[in-house]
Amino acid sequence: MNYYVNPNISNTPRVFPMQGRADYHRYDANENPEGLPFEFVESVKKELTPDYLAMYPEPERFIGKYADYMGVAKENVYCTNGSDHGIRVLLETFGEPGKDVVTVSPTFEIYWVCCSLLGLKHKPVQYNSDYTISIESILDAMTNDTRVVVLLNPNSPIGNLYSDDEVQRVIDKAKQMGVIVILDEAYHYFYDKTFLHFAMENDNVVLLRTFSKLMSIAGLRVGMIVGHKDLIHYVRNSRLAYEMNSIGLLFAERILEHPEMIDDLIRQEKEGKAYFIAELEKRGYWYMDCHGNYVLVKPKHDAHEVSQRLKDEKKTLVHPYGNAMMKDMLRVTIGSVRAMEFFAEAFFEVDKE
Repeated sequence: MNYYVNPNISNTPRVFPMQGRADYHRYDANENPEGLPFEFVESVKKELTPDYLAMYPEPERFIGKYADYMGVAKENVYCTNGSDHGIRVLLETFGEPGKDVVTVSPTFEIYWVCCSLLGLKHKPVQYNSDYTISIESILDAMTNDTRVVVLLNPNSPIGNLYSDDEVQRVIDKAKQMGVIVILDEAYHYFYDKTFLHFAMENDNVVLLRTFSKLMSIAGLRVGMIVGHKDLIHYVRNSRLAYEMNSIGLLFAERILEHPEMIDDLIRQEKEGKAYFIAELEKRGYWYMDCHGNYVLVKPKHDAHEVSQRLKDEKKTLVHPYGNAMMKDMLRVTIGSVRAMEFFAEAFFEVDKE
């Protein structure tokens, strides 16, 4: 066949998420294992009339409510079809083919995937063997070829945190070099410090948020970009006319109207994490609390074998790793105490000595 295929796309290796996960107990993707309260979901579903579904989505009302929720102007907000779409939009808008995008490594894999698809050069800064990373190494990676630098706070999977001073140093150097800084806060609420003020105070900084983690609607794909109005203007220019969906917008809007539910979701996760960590400590496990809704655990047996046995014997999914630094670890999503009691019983039975 002699048809043309974009080489950036044809040459990008992809591994897509497992399908059929609805048949399993899911602790592998940092979704809420139990989801939103049943009564809340049922109440929103009543608004999904045939007329509502027949109309093209209109995101502006939700954007206005989200701007109010964040305490920013509407012109500072853009919504995306999940934050992974937001990542692609940002790299497509501010990246330059053949030039550098600096991230830490390991991190959320969609960053290097998007770089590959868009013809950008991914420049990963490796963690140290003790799971720390120096801000100096990130600053040193920024050169005249850099167009975008990414800081995830906390990072996934290794949950390091940055101080205000460290972020300010990156922003200052980026501003001198004409570089955009992405501050990815996908795990905000589990770790409640935010760098929103940097996005509001600088014209080269954008903040990413998602409704997939704490807000528990990963299946509806709602993400947010917050930043200087000029940056949001350029991002809006890249958008398709109807890239959001009306159901996701409706659920996200209703979630914002129930701050007490958001607070309860935070409480449940904190209690579930405290329970699970206490159980790990009782049994002498090495673990890392990564400041998100997950914990890294080194099982007593081979991590991949434990993962497979949990899947086969307990219909329970966890996330193992292939890279050398993390090959002995499992990432376990945290939910309520009830969710973690279920997981702990399955995990300790499979991993018993």
